[in-house]
Amino acid sequence: MGGLGGPLERAIMNALWEVPDGLRIRELLVKVNEGADRPLAYNTVQTVAERLSRKGLLRRVPDGQAFRYLPTRTRDEHAVELMLDALTESSDHAAMLARFAESVDAQDARHLFDALRERAIDEPGT
Repeated sequence: MGGLGGPLERAIMNALWEVPDGLRIRELLVKVNEGADRPLAYNTVQTVAERLSRKGLLRRVPDGQAFRYLPTRTRDEHAVELMLDALTESSDHAAMLARFAESVDAQDARHLFDALRERAIDEPGT
């Protein structure tokens, strides 16, 4: 799966993550253009949605004469995948994980610690 390449890709994904049933391009265009300084054209949004579909981030579902676009993963699943991709790019996983743990705020560090402790309890000896 690819990452998000730019602000418009992020705006499209954010709009789609907010709705449970996906959106047609016309509906997506309205959401993406809300509060925009310069409104985007239908073709621009359609082209980017198609690119996201080819990257595996969106799927198209027939809806009458058009398609409805839906994310293939939740926002959280996407974020986890990005974090794992970043980790695999490092030659020193331990240093990267330590740096990450030092960088998150205290409450997030406690959540991470609790999740790791639960995993250790569930998978003893690993």
